[in-house]
Amino acid sequence: MGVRAPETLHEFEAVARGRLDPAHYGYFAGGAGDEVTLRANEAAFGRLALVPRVLRGAGRPRTGVTLPGGRAAMPVLVAPTAFHRLADPEGERATARAAAATGTIMIVSMAATVAVEEVAAVAPGATLWFQLYVQPDMAFTEAVVRRAEAAGCTALVVTVDSPARGLRERERHSGFHDLPAGLCCENLRDGGRVRPIVMSPEISWEHIGLLREITALPIVLKGILHPADARLALDHGAAALLVSNHGGRQLDAVPATIDVLPEIVTAVGGAVPVLLDGGIRCGTDVLKALALGAAAVAVGRPVVWGLAAGGERGAARVLELLRTEVEHALTLCGCASVRDLEPSMVRRSC
Repeated sequence: MGVRAPETLHEFEAVARGRLDPAHYGYFAGGAGDEVTLRANEAAFGRLALVPRVLRGAGRPRTGVTLPGGRAAMPVLVAPTAFHRLADPEGERATARAAAATGTIMIVSMAATVAVEEVAAVAPGATLWFQLYVQPDMAFTEAVVRRAEAAGCTALVVTVDSPARGLRERERHSGFHDLPAGLCCENLRDGGRVRPIVMSPEISWEHIGLLREITALPIVLKGILHPADARLALDHGAAALLVSNHGGRQLDAVPATIDVLPEIVTAVGGAVPVLLDGGIRCGTDVLKALALGAAAVAVGRPVVWGLAAGGERGAARVLELLRTEVEHALTLCGCASVRDLEPSMVRRSC
């Protein structure tokens, strides 16, 4: 009898853990400090319950969403995560093809192990956004942005929660220090060398203004947790916000993203879409976030687990599972589309 294929995102993680080098699994799975926030991201969804509506004659639900820089067939995007070739030799190429096959948006990491140009070339049907760490060297930052534009990326996702790298104890204990020989961050090539990503405490709102002058791409600010920063983001021309605590990998003991989402939604007052990442592990998690005001969510680790478990097909299967679960949950909640979800359909259960 053959081995049963994974049927949930948690099962994909279990398979991936068995196939990955332990140090690489520790890199992907771990968080900062005591991993309080890492655990909180998932646990917070468990404290929320869905309250469905009935007898609404909704029919088969529509799951598509329109966002700055593109439309997705479902409200689940591929979050930017580094080093996909640690999970599968095809790396970000396989991820992009999986995103294209499921009709969703892939946010290509600045720290990808496949260059953005190649990612775009192998998945011509994919809608790609590009994640950026603003570098103190703005000339180099602009050069990276130009590469993303030339590759056809339709939005710039600027990570704003990383003035320094998180202290990740699990990485240290598992022995992860650097990429194996033959792998590098291909988007950081500058002539004959590969630059390191510099996380600088000098990066400020002024740099967002400079980016606004550099590019016409819509700018999504990733890492917003405080309502005051959400309002400042509007003042600085952000086209969307991504509520994120970096998957618990930066500052430990910050709130779970789903817990702060309503405050951010209130702060922006519908002026721009608000997205969320952190802790999404099933379709009902997606619905809870959408009901509380998110326009879409992004998933990172689950896609990596799919890659590690089954390459491109595994990553696509993870995304297909989420799409199926979202559609099924919308049906049971009496919703004709994701726009029918509202805060009254979520209740804190404990």
